[in-house]
Amino acid sequence: MGRPASFEIVKNEPREPLYLRDLGPWEECLTVTNDAERVVNQLVGQGYLPPGRRLIVCDSEGEWDEFLVKDGAFAGFRSIVQDEGDGGP
Repeated sequence: MGRPASFEIVKNEPREPLYLRDLGPWEECLTVTNDAERVVNQLVGQGYLPPGRRLIVCDSEGEWDEFLVKDGAFAGFRSIVQDEGDGGP
């Protein structure tokens, strides 16, 4: 198992989803997808994910998807359809 995922916040606007980008390097770090529970816990703990705020992530493949968060914990993934307007910041 590699080091924790490395990511950056690419958009953090009040009352909008929080957008992250996976940084890698993936030969050394876990991807945000494989480290989703820790990433969500970290963001909740730092106050970036209050209840009801969406988390949109650009993964190691360059795809934008939503990490579902319930009761302050990672709860699964949801595919983002580009025409919804949430395909990235």
